[in-house]
Amino acid sequence: MVKNVTEFLVDAEMPRARVALLLEHFSRLEDDREPQRVMYPLSEVLLLVTCATIASCDDFDEIEAWGTHHLEFLRQFAPFHFGIPCDRWLRTLINRVDPILFGRCFEDWIKALWPDRHELIAIDGKTSRRTHDKGKGLKALHTLSAYATNARLTLAQLSVPDKTNEITAIPDLLDHLAGTGQLKGALVTIDAMGCQVAIADKIVAHEADFLLALKGNQLTLETEVDAYFRTAPDAELVRKTTLEKGHGRIETRIYTASTVVDWIKSAKSYPGQPKFNHIKTLVKVVNRTELKDRCTLDERLYISSASLDIERIAHGVRGHWGVESMHWLLDVAFKDDLSRYRSGHGAKNMAVVRRFALGLVRADKAKGSVKTKRKSASWSMDALTRILQLK
Repeated sequence: MVKNVTEFLVDAEMPRARVALLLEHFSRLEDDREPQRVMYPLSEVLLLVTCATIASCDDFDEIEAWGTHHLEFLRQFAPFHFGIPCDRWLRTLINRVDPILFGRCFEDWIKALWPDRHELIAIDGKTSRRTHDKGKGLKALHTLSAYATNARLTLAQLSVPDKTNEITAIPDLLDHLAGTGQLKGALVTIDAMGCQVAIADKIVAHEADFLLALKGNQLTLETEVDAYFRTAPDAELVRKTTLEKGHGRIETRIYTASTVVDWIKSAKSYPGQPKFNHIKTLVKVVNRTELKDRCTLDERLYISSASLDIERIAHGVRGHWGVESMHWLLDVAFKDDLSRYRSGHGAKNMAVVRRFALGLVRADKAKGSVKTKRKSASWSMDALTRILQLK
């Protein structure tokens, strides 16, 4: 009689508790196939896809080839009695998996591995540009991610039809984070698109603080805050300056904050217009970047419900760059923008895998770039084992 995955792991002696936990979460996914005809259990296939994605595989052909060459490694964690399925079968199964439940599996796993509450959470969206299909009228996949900037981990993500729906999707993502106990006490940073009264109120209702960028969509408030910082007396302001050198540039950031917010106009421009109710701190950031042949100057304004703590605010502003860096790495290292998965749920599910694979790679303390670590994981099973947090 063939043992199931759980029995197989219980019988084994090697220290693989964290992969066993991942398989346990995968086993919760519904598999509508007839059990007696299943040659490749869903949990085994998802483990294969996760490991191969970490190990520098970016499509199903490469995943199949990697699995075939490293079958003995995979059998340390699950039976794989019938070996590795072909790339077409892998694609078919990944297209059928519920992307919401699939994402929850990874989120629960990450929460189990890193249970500490995260102080800074950045929310931002990204479009996988080549997943559109004009012939079928399908727009490119747009994914909204909640990113723990200190741990450099994706805590949760939500797929939205297009970028214009981010405003309505952010509250759902916030509710999910609150439901999993990851939002309370955090400082949540969102770019200008998320600077909405309803979003700010929801963050505060979940006992967190917001740090929202002002740019364009709140033009009146942006203009008023800008005018305030240009004329405010020094006694009302707190400042902090940071200097960073690297990558051929010198970046100087001047953070200026104030808790004088009682001057903000309460008059509404039209009946029933909502207004921000929880602003406690105003922030201005001047970023001066010196390059070899030029110098640039950038000014940004923010509103926050947090009490004035210039260190925390500076970390929040600077930390939001982390989610943008994560999206850039997805394109450069994981070729997310080149992905052409279109049918079924394949695009959404592989977007989930890539984000959590990137989180594990970046959490690895070994030296080297993300690209180098992925290559090392494809060559050395010790490196892959380390990235999977087994050592």
